[in-house]
Amino acid sequence: MHHIETNPANATKEEKYQSLLPQLKGLISGEDDLIANLANISSALKETFGFFWVGFYLVKEDQLVLGPFQGTVACTRIKFGKGVCGTAWKEKQTIVVPNVDEFPGHIACSSASKSEIVVPILHREEAVGVLDIDSDSLNDFDSTDQYYLKKVVELIAFPG
Repeated sequence: MHHIETNPANATKEEKYQSLLPQLKGLISGEDDLIANLANISSALKETFGFFWVGFYLVKEDQLVLGPFQGTVACTRIKFGKGVCGTAWKEKQTIVVPNVDEFPGHIACSSASKSEIVVPILHREEAVGVLDIDSDSLNDFDSTDQYYLKKVVELIAFPG
């Protein structure tokens, strides 16, 4: 049974990520089931940071399909290039959105979501999914999140 040690309340965001990364590595090492690992990663991120919504979408044919997540009910399928998730998939780039209402074509799964970060998961140069995190505060994500969340998705091993 693993337990994620969450940091003292006064820890900086960077300190929380630095503490979380080796714990995530330990959590998923030795487990090769993708869904199990994605479930634990989304839980650990939500527990550590208290994000409004944390989850994964996986590429199935020409769409992103909802994977393991923590938070409110979400959109099940997202088309290539649509919304923040579909754009991050298409461009294979992390997208930070300070205010979702200002993102062209934003897909609102929840009206409570105010800012968002989406990190593509790459396997052999292909985007095979995305990590999507929403906040109920504006402007909640920055280069620190971008840097460490990229490290988080690099821990995920895809079969084949």
